[in-house]
Amino acid sequence: MPTLTIDGKEVTVDPGTTVLQACEEIGVEIPRFCYHERLSIAGNCRMCLVEMERSPKPIASCAMPAGDGMVIHTNTEKVKKAREGVMEFLLINHPLDCPICDQGGECDLQDQAMAFGRAGNRYEENKRAVAEKHMGPLIGTIMTRCIHCMRCVRFAEEVAGVDDMGSLGRGENTEITTYLDKMLDSEMSGNVVDLCPVGALTSKPYAYTARSWELRKTESIDVMDAVGSNIRVDARGAAVMRILPRLNEDVNEEWISDKTRFVYDGLRKRRLDRPYVRKRGKLEEASWPEAFDVIRKQLKDLKGNQIAGLVGDLTDMEAMVALKDLLGALGSKRIEGRQDGSKLEAGARSGYLLNPGLAGVEDADFLLMIGCNPRAEAPILNVRIRKAVIHLGLKVANIGNAEDLTYSVGELGDDASILSALANGTHPAAEDLKKAERPLILVGQGALARDDGAAILKAARDLADTHAVKDGWTGFGVLHTAAARVGALDLGLTAKGGIDALLDDAEAGKLKAVFNLGADEFDSAALENTFTVYIGTHGDEGVRNADVILPAAAYTEKPGTYINTEGRVQRTAKAHFAPGEAREDWTILRALSDVLGHRLPYDTVADLRKRLVKLAPHTVTLDTLPDESWGDFGTSGEILPGGIAPAVENFYFTNPIARASQIMADIVAERGGEGDIEEATGTHG
Repeated sequence: MPTLTIDGKEVTVDPGTTVLQACEEIGVEIPRFCYHERLSIAGNCRMCLVEMERSPKPIASCAMPAGDGMVIHTNTEKVKKAREGVMEFLLINHPLDCPICDQGGECDLQDQAMAFGRAGNRYEENKRAVAEKHMGPLIGTIMTRCIHCMRCVRFAEEVAGVDDMGSLGRGENTEITTYLDKMLDSEMSGNVVDLCPVGALTSKPYAYTARSWELRKTESIDVMDAVGSNIRVDARGAAVMRILPRLNEDVNEEWISDKTRFVYDGLRKRRLDRPYVRKRGKLEEASWPEAFDVIRKQLKDLKGNQIAGLVGDLTDMEAMVALKDLLGALGSKRIEGRQDGSKLEAGARSGYLLNPGLAGVEDADFLLMIGCNPRAEAPILNVRIRKAVIHLGLKVANIGNAEDLTYSVGELGDDASILSALANGTHPAAEDLKKAERPLILVGQGALARDDGAAILKAARDLADTHAVKDGWTGFGVLHTAAARVGALDLGLTAKGGIDALLDDAEAGKLKAVFNLGADEFDSAALENTFTVYIGTHGDEGVRNADVILPAAAYTEKPGTYINTEGRVQRTAKAHFAPGEAREDWTILRALSDVLGHRLPYDTVADLRKRLVKLAPHTVTLDTLPDESWGDFGTSGEILPGGIAPAVENFYFTNPIARASQIMADIVAERGGEGDIEEATGTHG
């Protein structure tokens, strides 16, 4: 291990460590623009120059491997002059846009020019101007500001896995652009806005709307998928102005998907902000007491087996507990949290979690995907898989639709019966699974939502039991698509026969009343003649056949507990107030319980969380990867031949908030899909 001296201090580092990284280990700040911890080294901005003894000129510390016996100086006059010179050259063509630049106040160029630049400007020639580039509806370009650090290009190629960006021209004619002047076609494209150190790439929807110091910053959790990406919600007044990623190495590193980042305008559009009651076939505005009174009258003579509950994909666990307790008081235990028809069970937790964890995917050496498309269902996980494939030699095989996942995949075919051939060892890929030291079997919701989903789950479980559960490694995982799904399973919200049986009973008249807690991903026509109470945020599918609508708070408007696909317990935080008369879901149910004569025993969220811990003791521990014991799950049966339908048809329209977002609609239109927001989402009354 090399030992070097930096500013008089000795430091020993791992082989392969660069001088810049060695400096950071002892707390010495080295300025940089092109260097980024998660990207390859470019060494082209030269801002990180330091002095090395016996070297005729300053060295680029980001690209120089630390060597034994090196003596480095970071604060000499020679280094100071070198950095001033580099900064002067960088600013030669950079326009004085700071007063109007969206990057102002959080700009690396501003900060480093103040700390390491010179006071004056000696350049008197004309500055160059660069034409703006088209990169789609998400990324705004002011390319005259670009300093050619190439962070965006490296991110697109190395992390996002798309070859859409690059540089054209040479010398002062160099320009960063997307080839053929098209949008950056990736679900992760918005991350280039965070990476750009100079404001050349900015958020187009956020442009010229706010300054960073005006915003109230709240650390929270994303619920657009089941990954649980750590985010920061920046709000001004009652409006969310932008959503940014937070660093969490075990979950999303420092990236977020485009849907997570840009869906915030959907929080304001088509919102339910007051109660409604259906009168003479039409929904009419009502007061809370009036809406509650209608519910009381409708439930008055009903038995418990005539009442049921549905839980949506964005529901927090506090609301689920309140609904479970309220229906239990009414005599009903029929609550369903799997609105996609998934055949998952609420028994052994290892049967519905991604047991190795999101980061644990990088420890696997063979990945078998069954009916899942991580690029559409969990782009953050897809980035991790790509990293493991490229840098760690992970081999990936897939049973299901052949999709461009941005990395090499061995396509076994779109036929679920291939799983049976793998189990009995007759398929060629069975040998790869057998040879792997740490294989991982990942099952998607597309496979589990089939009629034979329970048999697929059992076959995958048995295959993992034979090959992938060994030596402290549980190589089995389920990739969820809904933020609420794991929490619902933890609370046992699985009705016999699933959602299909519930809807069949509603059509047959056996079910008289349904509480719909934000479920919008199913055809609600079966509830047309069933008294339905919808508690949710948007006028989406759930309100189409609702008789009473109670407006609820969205995930940025309340504190809530969610469990991600790996079983990690996380909490959202209230970043702003809900619109109009909308209230937090659990408080609506608590108030309703008084009217129904079955008062719920909690008045604060703290009291409710004590009840939650009793029902699901593991929720007391936050942000920790659980270690669940291996169990038995699934139901033995015949796996039918045939393709596996994708769980996510359109990445940008997977929930009511996303379908209400004009930004999401613009992306779909840019990609050649249906972009008219009213046609894409429907307008329900």
